[in-house]
Amino acid sequence: MQSILSKMKANWQSGLTVALVSIPLSVSLAVASNSTPTAGIITAIWAGLMASFFGGSKFNIVGPTGALSGILAAYALVHGADALSMMAIVSAVFIFISYIFKLERYLVFIPASTVHGFTLGVAFIIGLNQMNFAFGLSGLTKHPEFIKNVLETFSHISQTSLPTLGIFLLFLVGLFTLLKLTPKLPGAITLTPIGILLGYFSTTGALPFQLKTLGMQYADIAPKLFQPFHFFLDSSLFLPALTVAVVAVLETMISAKIADGMTGSKYNPRKEVFGLGIANAVSGLMGGIPATAALARTSLNVKTGATDKMSATVSSICIALISFVFLTYFKYIPLAVVAAILVFVAVRMVEIVHFSRMFTLDKKSFGISILVAFVTIYEDPIVGILFGTAISLLLFVEKLSKGQFELMVNNTEKKMTDHVFGDDIEDSDLCKDCHTLVYSIKGQLAYVNAQAHISRFETKLSAKYEHVVLRMRELFFIDLDGVDAFEEIVNLIESQGKQVLLTGVNPLIEKSLEESKAFRRIREAKHIFPHTREALQSLGYTI
Repeated sequence: MQSILSKMKANWQSGLTVALVSIPLSVSLAVASNSTPTAGIITAIWAGLMASFFGGSKFNIVGPTGALSGILAAYALVHGADALSMMAIVSAVFIFISYIFKLERYLVFIPASTVHGFTLGVAFIIGLNQMNFAFGLSGLTKHPEFIKNVLETFSHISQTSLPTLGIFLLFLVGLFTLLKLTPKLPGAITLTPIGILLGYFSTTGALPFQLKTLGMQYADIAPKLFQPFHFFLDSSLFLPALTVAVVAVLETMISAKIADGMTGSKYNPRKEVFGLGIANAVSGLMGGIPATAALARTSLNVKTGATDKMSATVSSICIALISFVFLTYFKYIPLAVVAAILVFVAVRMVEIVHFSRMFTLDKKSFGISILVAFVTIYEDPIVGILFGTAISLLLFVEKLSKGQFELMVNNTEKKMTDHVFGDDIEDSDLCKDCHTLVYSIKGQLAYVNAQAHISRFETKLSAKYEHVVLRMRELFFIDLDGVDAFEEIVNLIESQGKQVLLTGVNPLIEKSLEESKAFRRIREAKHIFPHTREALQSLGYTI
């Protein structure tokens, strides 16, 4: 009991601060997901509470996030806001499946370029979706396609309400200004009460202009711990729910890892996945929407002094208590202020430093990110992340198929004359009169790259060497296709009248090569050496 009290004493301030930020963000992000403010609060309460009980991170804050809002908004637009609770439950099922089979370890197959591109696309979707609120437009036709909704907005741009646009710009500038002036105190805490007052005075006629408020958009804004959810199972639900599960697990792991980097702690990935599954299941059953760890709120949690999961527990309890007292006042928040908060969130989602680094060091990854962002915006967030992952894996396999190697050529005077490494030999006429070739196979010799190594010996390495040393020190994996390729390479070299020597064959590779007649022939000739130096010394080199 004393331990719990001491943890609460150490974490109540950070928990309260996160709660004050989470309420306006949860309301705004639920709206961005085409859900309701009440569903956003329910999600923040229950998903955050369950994750704090069952999760494996001391600092993660789980709730509605921008990363999921694009997927949820697209689905809710077609199937209705009520369907999102069921999506949370089905997503939880997929998360539990990933937990049971330890599938979270395969998230490495989703490269950073795809994640950053997806995030950029979602940021644009969140930002552009706020144009109707920012310009004071209402009654526009809604389309299933995001681009058509944007075009619909632009076609009615002449109906813009200048007071609404002014409020939007004023609050947006205010959020960025407060970020610079008071980085430890999020601007949403300061500006939300001002927005509520502004909306109230507008509603009572105390202002010379009318502002559309959250209450006008959502009549039923009331504090609730739960609300009924509509149970259904439909084939259209599974792919979006699977994508939500993947993004949720990925975002949660990234958030926990960054929090660990800030604090020097170490989270438990298995418990964190399990906790995320519980969080989404309970959120859905209580009438909330899918949730994941929120990086900005998690960072705020750390920066305001959190030391334990108790901070997230306190935050969820405070969200419930504050909502029951103040949530009804949120109906006075102008939609323009909600738009400003969401555009601020969208801009903060895009990490320029990552795109700058990719553009400088890996333009292919940069191109993939931009392409994923475009597909996410133009087509669908689900298609975007799947497309990016598929393209990245294809490029990765294409890179592997070239066969990584290192090549050293020694002349008749026993001196090294050429040193080439990578996956290509530009000069196919390497030292025709050289004496010995040392060819090091890097990484793996398998079906994906076996032909590249064979072709290299058929075309670019057919000069009149007397000896070829196949160095296998850095060969860590070989399959049956690789064994066949080894056999073919050795036979090819020997058919040209050259002697083959092997070096650095580890026991696992040797066990696989036992199936090769060429390997057994080389071993019988005693041309297998632990180190390349010994092989070269046997050929008369002084090393």
